[in-house]
Amino acid sequence: MKYHKIERQLFVKNRKNFTSQMKPKSLAVFNSNDIYPISADSTLPFEQHRDIFYLSGVDQEESVLVLFPDCPNENLREVLFVRETNAHIAVWEGEKLNKEAAFETSGIKKVLWLQDLDKVLFEMSTYCDTFYINTNEHYRANVETETREDRFIKKLLLKYPAHSVAKSNPILQKLRAVKDPIELKLMQNACDITEKGFRRILNFTKPGVWEYEIEAELIHEFMKNRSKGFAYTPIIASGNNANVLHYTVNNQQCKSGDLILLDTAAEYANYASDMTRTIPVSGKFSTRQKEVYNAVNHVKNEATKMLVPGNLWKEYHEEVGNLMTSELLKLGLLDRSDVQNEDKNWPAYKKYFMHGTSHHIGLDTHDYGLLYEKMEANNVFTVEPGIYLPKEGFGIRLEDDVVIQEQGNPYNLMGNIPIEAEEIEDLMQS
Repeated sequence: MKYHKIERQLFVKNRKNFTSQMKPKSLAVFNSNDIYPISADSTLPFEQHRDIFYLSGVDQEESVLVLFPDCPNENLREVLFVRETNAHIAVWEGEKLNKEAAFETSGIKKVLWLQDLDKVLFEMSTYCDTFYINTNEHYRANVETETREDRFIKKLLLKYPAHSVAKSNPILQKLRAVKDPIELKLMQNACDITEKGFRRILNFTKPGVWEYEIEAELIHEFMKNRSKGFAYTPIIASGNNANVLHYTVNNQQCKSGDLILLDTAAEYANYASDMTRTIPVSGKFSTRQKEVYNAVNHVKNEATKMLVPGNLWKEYHEEVGNLMTSELLKLGLLDRSDVQNEDKNWPAYKKYFMHGTSHHIGLDTHDYGLLYEKMEANNVFTVEPGIYLPKEGFGIRLEDDVVIQEQGNPYNLMGNIPIEAEEIEDLMQS
């Protein structure tokens, strides 16, 4: 792995928190992701399933974690199965986890080769009443591909029809939403790498540069700092491209007088950062561009203050809508009649700001978290208002990653990344 070794007590703690919420005499299984094929013998780079990583720290394919806290055989209360490695695999694929390394990574004492899974799982099944299966129940999930986890669940339910079934995901939704201090350090590292990339492109950007050249500068800086690369598909949208919310082709030339919306951020140790900045190609905002920019920045700053324990996402989002409405009125983009006659299901401000303000972030860019439950300390949210003006040829979005504090103001993990319009201009012109 490119990243520094993570303290294994994080994964020990995560497993303890998870198993404390399991039913009596129950067993939970978590699988690694597949290595996905492209065609011929080509594959996509491996990305670990975030749940098994959260519970074990294992960042390797063909690994299975089994948790059975009530198992009468004490040796089988935590078992990690990994692919058996040997000298041949080391030559052709690189070093894989052996049993000792798997223990050092995870803190799990019982490490077995994957070939023993069926036999050992059968023994464990004779002691348990319930299987916890790990289905994907994220509110944004829309997956057509059958995963390794899906195939395992099918096989498990077919082989053990007399056992009860429970879901791991509701437990993980709650646990993963509240970050451990070790996780916050990893996320801060991801944000710091993102800062380095952003400062690099402030010096690089000028009229005539291509969007993909900016992408190349960013990936260079990210990987130089131990990141695998982008935490998500980068958006580098100049001019009117910024008004396409998920613009990712990044193949246009940046012209003098245009703005570039940059929704680009680094990952570190599988933890995501998520940043958006909007910068002027020529190094200076026009009067109108700066007016809209400062309005978006004001909404972001005021929205950030509302990320406190006890607030509800729905009510928070409604209040951000009120803030945005006020700014759009000042900009002359809405008038009082627009607001008075608005459809309450699609308020007037949605014409210019049509997406949500915040989402959980962590191991996934759109991380686990239950939006209908009250915010609590060590939740990490993005804050990302925007104003999109196709008729004026630009769109502006600004985004930071913010940690909710038990007391006091939220902590901005991106507080050192330039955002004020004048600072952006000074840096680009220096």
